[in-house]
Amino acid sequence: MGQIVALKKSVSAENNKPVSSNDASKAMVSNKFFRTKKNRSKVLGKMSARFKRVAKWSQSDGSSLNSIIHGDNAEVMDVLYEVMPESIKCAYIDPPYNNGEVYRHYHDTLGHEKWLSSVLTRIAKIHRLLRKDGVLWISIDENELHYLKVAVDEIFGRRNFIATVVWEHRTTRENRREFSNNHEYLLVYAKTKALFRKSMNTLPITDSVISRYKNPDNDPRGPWQSVSANVQDGHATKSQSYDLVSPGGVLHRLPKGRCWCYTKDRMDQEIKDNRIWFGKDGRSVPRLKKFLSERNQGLSPETLWKASEVGTTSEAKKHLLKLFPGESLFDTPKPEPLIYRILLLSTKPGDIVLDAYLGSGTTTAVSHKMDRRYIGIEVGEHIKTHCSRRIKMVINGENEGLSDVVPWKGGGNFDFYVLKNR
Repeated sequence: MGQIVALKKSVSAENNKPVSSNDASKAMVSNKFFRTKKNRSKVLGKMSARFKRVAKWSQSDGSSLNSIIHGDNAEVMDVLYEVMPESIKCAYIDPPYNNGEVYRHYHDTLGHEKWLSSVLTRIAKIHRLLRKDGVLWISIDENELHYLKVAVDEIFGRRNFIATVVWEHRTTRENRREFSNNHEYLLVYAKTKALFRKSMNTLPITDSVISRYKNPDNDPRGPWQSVSANVQDGHATKSQSYDLVSPGGVLHRLPKGRCWCYTKDRMDQEIKDNRIWFGKDGRSVPRLKKFLSERNQGLSPETLWKASEVGTTSEAKKHLLKLFPGESLFDTPKPEPLIYRILLLSTKPGDIVLDAYLGSGTTTAVSHKMDRRYIGIEVGEHIKTHCSRRIKMVINGENEGLSDVVPWKGGGNFDFYVLKNR
């Protein structure tokens, strides 16, 4: 436990620092830092000084900012902090779950204390690599979820916790246990919650949401949906409390504890502009017209991610079988649609994504297809036999997974590195 306590103390000072007015702009600057030719050369120079590029497993002339690195992730992240501190916009990790299982490519059998200490060491290193508006997503199951949540709260600060997402990772019933466990979790933490909130993206509007917009009065501004014109009066002013007469001559008085969302003058202007709906007969309770054409944001993600939306473990396995037929594969790979949603919410093209437990290489494959820069770290030899080959397939136009969604036609490059003197 001593090491865990030390990790918590090492980041406590940073977590208690106030957010300055310049933090948001600084975070945006770091997004552009690696795109300039001068700084790109500087980063590549530092990479070549600390890492050895392996041409056999690369597909680049040595000038790519996309990297997969073979080595212990703790050691690699220490070097990355020297090369590109506070540069990562989104980190995703899928560490061993410590569930006592023996898998093809690793044994998930560490004791609780050793497991927690090992994972927290890596998470603390990720914390300092994140941009000020950066975010960390952690895949985990129920075995260690609650212990991990409490411990990571100490590293990131409880106020920077964003959400616990429930992922429906299987749709079939498991009858050999007391309960059929059909879900896993994603813990989401921001480096600085206020800054991440400003940079976070929304999900695209779905067909079901669009179908709610109608145009019963043939408004030239197009389809709209109505919302209540009165709200709770907790922070209302006197100018928001008044009687309102509809075009059909009906007097509308506010219910107790409610106020109009607009002042009388503003409401009169909205009525004149045909932005208040009183029903087809002009006599109904007034409602605001919200036009689809004026909607400037998508949907906030829910905390329940269904298999039909982001895929399952079984679908991820089938994808890998198509890529590597007849080969020994991972038991618990993550589906590309799951990683796609994470990156869609957390990043923009050109942002840097980090996966410190690369596994089967899904994060780097999805990042490549989405035009994100990426760094994948893996200690196992499968980084050569699976991860490197998978990215080469993506570059050559691999058409499974997300390729129909993005859509992906191929292209790009990456470099394969190992730590020098290893």
